[in-house]
Amino acid sequence: MKWRCQVCGYVHDGEEAPEKCPKCGAGKDRFAQVAADEAGLIDRSRRTNDLHLQLSALLDKVATAAQEGIDDNLDPGCVNVFKKAAVAATEIKQMIKAEIQTHISKGKWG
Repeated sequence: MKWRCQVCGYVHDGEEAPEKCPKCGAGKDRFAQVAADEAGLIDRSRRTNDLHLQLSALLDKVATAAQEGIDDNLDPGCVNVFKKAAVAATEIKQMIKAEIQTHISKGKWG
């Protein structure tokens, strides 16, 4: 079961709501049980959001490697590849941020 704090939106997993919200301190009476279909969506979204975060961390490594390649400046062909990789990493990270923001706005984060 999932329980959502009606004050701050914190989602708790368990058979019962917590005595108080770990985020805002609201009492147990301020929690509402999340509907089964919404709970399933939260579980699926948690997995996808985790994958987005993993991908974002990998893109940080791509950006770092690309910058090292640009700085090395072996030849124009290599620099071109590294510059394209740096741009792609930045664009995809921005796409990830936008997607996570969409998940949050639709309540698919918890």
